[in-house]
Amino acid sequence: MGLLSPVRAGGAAEATTGDAAWVRAMLDAEAALARAQSRLGEIPGDAARAVTAAARDLRIDPSDLALRARDAGNPVVPLIARLRGAVPGAAGHVHRGATSQDILDTAAMLVAARTRAVVLPFLGRLLDALAGLADAHRDTPMAGRTLGRQAVPTVFGLRAAGWLTGCLDARDRLAAAPLPVQLGGAAGTMAGYGEHALALLPLFAEETGLDEPELPWHTVRTPVTGLASALAGVTGATGKLATDVILLAQSEVGEAGEPPAPGRGGSSAMPHKRNPVLSIMIRSAALQVPALVQIILSSQVAEHERPAGAWHAEWQPLRECLRLAGGAAETAAELAEGLRIFPDRMRANLDGLLAVLAEHGGAPGVGAASALIDRALARHRRTRPGGCGDCGDCGDCGEAAAR
Repeated sequence: MGLLSPVRAGGAAEATTGDAAWVRAMLDAEAALARAQSRLGEIPGDAARAVTAAARDLRIDPSDLALRARDAGNPVVPLIARLRGAVPGAAGHVHRGATSQDILDTAAMLVAARTRAVVLPFLGRLLDALAGLADAHRDTPMAGRTLGRQAVPTVFGLRAAGWLTGCLDARDRLAAAPLPVQLGGAAGTMAGYGEHALALLPLFAEETGLDEPELPWHTVRTPVTGLASALAGVTGATGKLATDVILLAQSEVGEAGEPPAPGRGGSSAMPHKRNPVLSIMIRSAALQVPALVQIILSSQVAEHERPAGAWHAEWQPLRECLRLAGGAAETAAELAEGLRIFPDRMRANLDGLLAVLAEHGGAPGVGAASALIDRALARHRRTRPGGCGDCGDCGDCGEAAAR
């Protein structure tokens, strides 16, 4: 349970991506398929109801299923055997026309949708907190730093607005990522689904709550690569925040600090230390996810109508991306909501820079920093739940000034 990945341990995304959650998603996909087929008259309604009830009540040991999956190379085959055994009177209507990849890909999208549903609220909290920091510190001066060195003056509110914009981009990409059902049958022709195969697609999508694809995507892995890239965007944006906090919290800088909590940040060897552990955990996720996404991107080179190994290679990296992005979002929300800012230390560090700049003709001002902050805040207000939307030049949210 995340012993070596504490950023996701005990988090909401951990629960939605565990082995039991994947088994549940596969059973839900089978039940949804049976219901969709019954709506077309392809299987009896009684059979669909029996399959749905059995899928709901069936108890599967994931460890046992994993061992049985070795014989077929995927867990769907032994799962179907268990489901058919639970509905002897309707066994012939279980998995009708489907291939294992139809069910496992649909299950993956269900797991992703359920995980996204718990991650987006954490990103919402994070965005609200960052917007609050940007607004509260629009006039808090600090030294801007480029290439690791003090450069010219800026304001902390603009730094927070930058974090806000990056996280807004990441949230929007994740929210918009298509999560379609998979329905292709043995070789992507949908032949096994009968004469009403195309009519089955929107019904299956409706029964699962997922999107309807244009074509079967057995070897066109765009939904998976798009999702993985969006998850990398989440860890990248939160990782930028975490990296800056680590640097601002250095003893020699002291301009920011993580929210305190009993026992948090302690060192096993140095009792005087309080390490920025929230930021460290977030940054660890940001460093891992791109490598996992690389595996998923490499798996696009799937051969013919069914990948031999490339599809199988996606499963674990995708799950870990979901877990790490979820853990990073949840941890980043806690970090931003409790982030401590030390304006006096920012001012003291800036005074040293100003003295140096005075020797070289004086310091520039902070330019359009306040207006740039307004632009970021206006976007946040427009896109948050219950926000004003594209309301025109009313001026209430700074949008008119931003334009």
